[in-house]
Amino acid sequence: HIDPSRRSARIGAQEVRAGDVITIDGTSGRVMKGAMPTLEPELSGDFETVMAWADKRRTLRVRANAETAEDAARARRFGAEGIGLVRTEHMFFEAERIVEMRRLILADTPDMRADALAALEPAQRKDFAALFSVMAGYPITIRLLDPPLHEFLPRGDDDLAALASTLGMEVSALTRRIDSLAESNPMLGHRGCRLAVSYPEIYDMQARAIFAAMQDCAPAEIDVEIMLPLVMDAAELRFFRDRLKAAAETWERDTGYAPAYRLGSMIEVPRAALTADRLAEEAEFFSFGTNDLTQTGFGISRDDAGGFLRRYIDAGILAHDPFVRLDRNGVGALIEMAAASARATRPDIILGICGVHGGNPDSIEFCAALGLDYVSCAPFRVPIARLAAAQAALKGIK
Repeated sequence: HIDPSRRSARIGAQEVRAGDVITIDGTSGRVMKGAMPTLEPELSGDFETVMAWADKRRTLRVRANAETAEDAARARRFGAEGIGLVRTEHMFFEAERIVEMRRLILADTPDMRADALAALEPAQRKDFAALFSVMAGYPITIRLLDPPLHEFLPRGDDDLAALASTLGMEVSALTRRIDSLAESNPMLGHRGCRLAVSYPEIYDMQARAIFAAMQDCAPAEIDVEIMLPLVMDAAELRFFRDRLKAAAETWERDTGYAPAYRLGSMIEVPRAALTADRLAEEAEFFSFGTNDLTQTGFGISRDDAGGFLRRYIDAGILAHDPFVRLDRNGVGALIEMAAASARATRPDIILGICGVHGGNPDSIEFCAALGLDYVSCAPFRVPIARLAAAQAALKGIK
């Protein structure tokens, strides 16, 4: 029984309030009051031996999705061979950074945006440098800012009041400004590389932070891939490529350090998959964002599907949840088509996936069958992915 007015929940005789610490056992579903002691899993003994056997068999490489040095280090302990997805937006949600991010979004003038970006850039530089230090010698794919801007804005009355006070605005004026940024279907709206076109200065800042972090970590080997999200046309890549090249040339002229990187795109919409041959003229790698590619391929929102998808599975209309196990007939066909046409244009293009499916054994087998170079998954899924890739190799799948 949830009581919003008291900000509390009662389960039997137990009551928890907003701010209380609880521990959830993800296996059993048990909820325990307080912080229970936990242990970090380790690859040792027989398990480590089995993983070593798997690594000898597989050809598909396994990376991890990570934004923090802690997650990157954990991924390396589990055998990850790089980072396949750095979601840079996750770096902006810390208390001090979210204020500057909101200041950026709500800015009325270029100067106001520039001030907010200047405050965010050192934090981005620090975060990237920490990742580069942990992953020196391994590839790191950095996805530039992706989600719609409304996700960074406050919703509750208390948060609105606090932000209005920080920005020196009336709550009513702030509310009107936030309402003006609202979108009917934001996940198909003003996000991804569309932000690079509308607000290129945001991506300029991220590029500078990447270059600075690379220089901070020199002479360590830093293998950076810069990924443009939600691409739908090769012209978007050309627009950003030219801007990124100019930023790199400026950085070299000002500092004497020449940043080396690969530019690629995240394939998340069917049109990108269908025009992969043209995208490959501009991109040195593709990362298939199978979460969004499943959403756009099926026309189903992952956030809303829980209300009806189970009925589709129970009725036998769908054999499985396509957000967990990759749909080979539809979404898989788009990936297969895109991989083939991209290789026809650029034979050495690097191909991988970075959605939830990167940790699903059946999906990994499909990726191996297509000859993709890698899958990327959550750090704790890395051992499963390594084993699944080896099993695919044993079945004669390269």
